[in-house]
Amino acid sequence: MVRVLRSTARGTLDSLSAVLFPSDCRACGAPLARFSLLPICDSCWNDLPAQAGTLCLRCGEALTFEAPGQNQALCRPCQATPPDFEKAVAHGVYRGTLRTLLHLLKYNGLEPIAQRLGQRLAEQIRGIPGLPDSLSVVPVPLYRSKRRERGFNQAERLARATIAALRHQRPTLHAQLEAGLLQRQRATESQAGLTPHQRRANVRGAFFVPHAEAVKGRDILLIDDIYTTGATARACATALKRAGAAHVWVATVARAQKEFATAHAEPAQARTETDLPMEEDFVYWDNGGRADHDRRPGSNART
Repeated sequence: MVRVLRSTARGTLDSLSAVLFPSDCRACGAPLARFSLLPICDSCWNDLPAQAGTLCLRCGEALTFEAPGQNQALCRPCQATPPDFEKAVAHGVYRGTLRTLLHLLKYNGLEPIAQRLGQRLAEQIRGIPGLPDSLSVVPVPLYRSKRRERGFNQAERLARATIAALRHQRPTLHAQLEAGLLQRQRATESQAGLTPHQRRANVRGAFFVPHAEAVKGRDILLIDDIYTTGATARACATALKRAGAAHVWVATVARAQKEFATAHAEPAQARTETDLPMEEDFVYWDNGGRADHDRRPGSNART
């Protein structure tokens, strides 16, 4: 009886709050049915499907475009130049509602979004084969000027939320946030709109481990918001392995997939300011990508 009364009272409060404090979902624009400190509707939270299909066992790239006769377990880049990380996982494809939510987190400062996305990411991490019970969780760092400008590091917020979810979902796992193990030693150009070659050159030597003794022999879980071409993940993993890390795994909320980029990319004149900068984060690949549109306005921003 008490539970019923509480439920009724909560429903009445939500309805009253929706009338007195009207708000719309920041992702889809639909009116919210109840008052919330995180203005995202239930439909949008439920519209975050996990990746499906045949994925590269190393980096998670969809193998749709792989040629017959090639090793169908790995994508071509991972066969040609294996990364220094063991495996990269992501919750979903970088498009639709997931792309919008990451945009709201990263560029609009809606930090509470990280809590819910961290829960989804934790589910993917639990499925990594052979993952040890003791992990040092390292968020991809921002350069200090970008950190001051933004006020927070979205990768660190996601890492904290993921650790909390992992401790609940897998009590035997000891995951410790180690934000200082990896640092960005110079400002880099925004990766948005760069070709894969330019991305690799942009982050080459950008990351370093200030105290190698703190990394030596450790198992590292690297956390970021988006895996695009893998240039950042590879650079970070290389720095960690050179400093003596035993193993590095990569986990991101979203994974940009070549098949969606080439199928859904739009000409530059058809895009609007609200589409940027996320739209151009994954339009370039070595094969099949588009390279016929201009860089986004302000693309010389440092990250």
